[in-house]
Amino acid sequence: MRTPHRLKRQRGGITVMVVISLTTLLAVVGLAFSAGLSYMVKAKLNAATDAAGLAAARAISNGKNQTEQIANAKAAAQRFFAANFPPNYLMSTATLNDVNVAFNTSEVTITVSASATMPTALFGGFSTGPMSPGVLTETKRKDLDMVVVLDTSGSLSGSAANVRSSAKTFLNQFNVERDRVGLLHFSYGAVVDDPIRQTARGFDRASMLDNITSYSFSGSTASPEGMYAARAQINSVPTTNNNRSSLRVIVFFSDGAPNSFGTTLKWNNSGDCKDVNNLPRAGTIATDDDGSGTPTGLFELDQQSDDMGGSCTPSNITTKASALPDWYNAHNQPQSNIWNDPAAPREFPIVTNSPRVVTSDITYRNVNRAARNLVEAMAAKSRDEGIYVFTLGLGAALKSGTGADGEKGEDTLKCMANSTDAPARCFNAAKPVGVYCHAATQADLTPCFSKLASAILRISK
Repeated sequence: MRTPHRLKRQRGGITVMVVISLTTLLAVVGLAFSAGLSYMVKAKLNAATDAAGLAAARAISNGKNQTEQIANAKAAAQRFFAANFPPNYLMSTATLNDVNVAFNTSEVTITVSASATMPTALFGGFSTGPMSPGVLTETKRKDLDMVVVLDTSGSLSGSAANVRSSAKTFLNQFNVERDRVGLLHFSYGAVVDDPIRQTARGFDRASMLDNITSYSFSGSTASPEGMYAARAQINSVPTTNNNRSSLRVIVFFSDGAPNSFGTTLKWNNSGDCKDVNNLPRAGTIATDDDGSGTPTGLFELDQQSDDMGGSCTPSNITTKASALPDWYNAHNQPQSNIWNDPAAPREFPIVTNSPRVVTSDITYRNVNRAARNLVEAMAAKSRDEGIYVFTLGLGAALKSGTGADGEKGEDTLKCMANSTDAPARCFNAAKPVGVYCHAATQADLTPCFSKLASAILRISK
């Protein structure tokens, strides 16, 4: 009979088909497996080159010239690439190509590329072929215009050493050849130590470090004077020929809430507080932080704590000066007809209903509230001009209620920065969002300054 032979032939054909199907399936599985490995290796390469590019962009700040800066950038890229792509990751071998650093007019472009070779995957005697994924990352480090504002009021005298060292560490993280940086400090008045350069790039870090070393700490907290001077400095860089950097930042450090501001008062006696031209003098009026008391003043606007003396600093200032001005007028020039001249700048109101009610009477409540209103308004105006504001606060006092309304000092610093945790009354997501960092103790100062530096360098890329 022939039936058994026919069955044997059918069984043999089925065996061949099964073998062919299994072999094909193994080849397909091998290809899919290798493709999956290649995808994972490429993702790891992307992460490693991104980290290398960011590290190189930060390292550009180090070095006295472009040769040193390029060498530092390449070394940083190699370190971070190696740290983020372990040896033999998924049996692959990675190669970091030469890092390219190109200096352009307003930015530095860093190009990082890498590739990896993977072993051939064998399944059932079939080879999927070699896999060599590669990636390329381009990072741009924008040039920076920045003004650093340091509080040197008397309450910081016990923290002076840490304030100095932390501020110096912060400045060391920026590029002395490409980043424009200005430095000023304030207490009763604001003093510009190192003006921001008008046209040339870079800054004199050695001069700034020397100035910080020489700081003395005394006086009140005239935060509006520090903020006003910082905005004036950063806006002094002309817009012609694309001279301003695309990233502009004010970094503001303080340990307390504002309690003083500059003003030209209305004096009852025509001979009181006049300059050599018989014009009213501008100075700083101050309060304490305890919620009560008579305002004192006046103090020099352009010096740290010098008393103006004479009729400008009477113990009974409220009886000799008739009222606070309607608008912030401390820096109006000329001083003639300062209250009535329609051409006089009226950027920042003193007498106002928002965010805190202030009348023209010279009282503790009005002076204290006006100081907080003014510094918040100046920071908001800076953001309107595209300037980021970063703030840093030191000490537990910032978390306690002080002043006329028992407000926390750090709420003002958060409003100034427009940080995401700022009070709802002042946060505006449509404007540049900065960062506020609170240093609870002196030991937290350097980490806080480093956090701000990292945030600034991150948005510069």
